Amino acid sequence: MTEQNYTDAEFEELLKNYDYSFQKGDLVKGIVCSYDSTGVIVDIGAKTAAYCPIKEAVVDKAVSVEETLKKNNEYEFLIIKEEDEDGRFTLSYKKVALAYSWRELEELKANDATVEGVIVSVVKGGVLVDVKGVRGFVPSSHLKLKSSDNAVGETLELKILTMDIQQGNFILSNRKSYSDDKEDNKKDLFNSFEIGQIVTGEVVRITDFGAFVDIGGIDALLPLSQISWRWVDNPSDILKVGENIKVEIIVIDQDKQRISLSLKSLEKDPWVEAKDKIKDGDKIEGTITRIKHFGAFVEVFPGVEALLPNNELIEYQNSENTILKVGDKINTTILKFNPDDRRISLSIKNDN
Repeated sequence: MTEQNYTDAEFEELLKNYDYSFQKGDLVKGIVCSYDSTGVIVDIGAKTAAYCPIKEAVVDKAVSVEETLKKNNEYEFLIIKEEDEDGRFTLSYKKVALAYSWRELEELKANDATVEGVIVSVVKGGVLVDVKGVRGFVPSSHLKLKSSDNAVGETLELKILTMDIQQGNFILSNRKSYSDDKEDNKKDLFNSFEIGQIVTGEVVRITDFGAFVDIGGIDALLPLSQISWRWVDNPSDILKVGENIKVEIIVIDQDKQRISLSLKSLEKDPWVEAKDKIKDGDKIEGTITRIKHFGAFVEVFPGVEALLPNNELIEYQNSENTILKVGDKINTTILKFNPDDRRISLSIKNDN
């Protein structure tokens, strides 16, 4: 097999064709572009518009897709499936919204705070309510009025009695009033944090897209992409509930009262280290970390991945009469190393 030597222009074009800046588990912001019969078209800044199916877009079935995700508005989404053959990512708005809602409800319960819920159904033994997109139950014994005297659509002031996120059980009471003092204390604590601050927190919950970390009374989000420089398929492979970790505050959203964290920022940037150890033309044995329709990701230095285009992957498999899989070692050649843009063009090593 003949090695390919790319000019700078050809290398940049190759990277455009194999853009891999987004990955499954990333939280991304996207603008709603349009709708079709099965979902929502979203611009997340990738080469192709992403797609959010209806079942992953609607939190409350009583609210339409168009009302939930309004056209031209920006929302936060979770990438739940990497690019298909058309280069389109699959997104979920529902998973993000419900994860934040459960997290917020846990905080409200811990703070003994009240929450408003809307009655969605009167059932035997009580009423079903919608609280921040989560369906809960208020027993008749915890209603100020009899169940039959409560109407669908009515708003109730509630206190959370019990909640089990794993089982989806959520029980509330409408019989007492509570102070907002603890909520005010939470706001004061939120304002005491700043970007770049290093804090110690406890992992309190693990989700598909990262983990929530208690940093002294505030549950902040540690996104999947900020856990490690290396590819992480599942946060639970790295983190455990109850574990104490040091993290850096990287985002503070005052409007939504949310904080985002980074664990990997406290480690040495592998791309900076690789800058002095990798150069164009180097022959390196790498490890396959992911295989996609457009090629394979190969770790050529701890924490540094390069893309092997699909045509070379197929040619290698045909010539060697083998099927490569994640974890396999493979000899490669660095065609072009651009550490500033965190890009590497890769080819199969040729010993002939």
